[in-house]
Amino acid sequence: MNFLRRVSLSRLLLMCGLMVALGVSATALASALESPPRPAPKPLAQAIHDALAAPSPAGVSARIELSNHLLEGANLASGAGGEAGQLSSSPLLAGASGRLWVAADGRMRLELQAERGDTQILYDGHTAQLYDASTNTLYRYAVPQHGGSSSGGADRHDVPSVAKIEEAISHAQEHASVSTATPADIAGQPAYTVRISPKEGGSLIGGAELSWDAVHGVPLRAAVYSATRGAPVIELAASEISYGPVDSSVFDFTPPAGAKIHDVGSSATDSGASPSEHSSGRPKLTTRGHGISAVEILEETLSQSAGKSGEGLPEELPKVKINGTSASELATPLGTLLSFERSGVRYLLLGSVSPAAIEAVARGL
Repeated sequence: MNFLRRVSLSRLLLMCGLMVALGVSATALASALESPPRPAPKPLAQAIHDALAAPSPAGVSARIELSNHLLEGANLASGAGGEAGQLSSSPLLAGASGRLWVAADGRMRLELQAERGDTQILYDGHTAQLYDASTNTLYRYAVPQHGGSSSGGADRHDVPSVAKIEEAISHAQEHASVSTATPADIAGQPAYTVRISPKEGGSLIGGAELSWDAVHGVPLRAAVYSATRGAPVIELAASEISYGPVDSSVFDFTPPAGAKIHDVGSSATDSGASPSEHSSGRPKLTTRGHGISAVEILEETLSQSAGKSGEGLPEELPKVKINGTSASELATPLGTLLSFERSGVRYLLLGSVSPAAIEAVARGL
């Protein structure tokens, strides 16, 4: 206090000014250090071109967050112990945290953690595998190989010019609203985000967003929106990411002993039946409507042995009446599934429309 009494008013004001200046400078510096890195604004076509032309990283390791609200409000609680309950508790449909690795040659592994057991998705350039620890089941799918190299990301196609990309964007804008490349920060990386929303009405699809690393061109976030809500229904985003070689052992996976293995998409001739025998019972696929609000209809003739095979929707789903027939219905924010049997035929209807719209189509069959 004696010191303050001896200091002149002018010097005291100068000292206060210096302290305020230092405080403001420190706050500004801390804010600058904590502010996310955002790239400079850039036209969408140029941002896409630069992403496609960016050198491929030696590998990607990331922590990811998957949020999925697709089954919220679908009234599956009563089937907690059945097939519907298993669906709703799957990390793929309930959301989860996890890790992602991608090698330079295109090999990929996605690991989602859940209380009932992790879900693993792997791809080696030839076979895609999905392992569900909660049921100890492995699903395998041999990806059809086309001409050219199968070495994943080793070969890169020619990057289209900015003019070609602008032309493609112009065509897309005839049917959808396309945003600019919005500078963003995703997983601590400078990124661009673009949103595409359909112009056509009558659909539950509200739009989709994609974000990518402005430097490496690597996708960092993808989200799908409903026309009935503001938050994304499904979102997969990196929370941390690093670039560099990934140890090959990361992609080694052997299912536990006793795992049930299902090979998906096996050709018809593998069962020993002739093509004509399979084509006679092949389901019929038709479409009602057009564009994003179209409804797909799958009709399958049931044999006596397959009449109660349960290939439709889970029995625990809510029921509605279609011309006096009980039908199972799965309504989601992005679309509706409807299944029923009538006169030896099973009908499965799918569309990005409301339950009322899909029920109207079913009643007209």
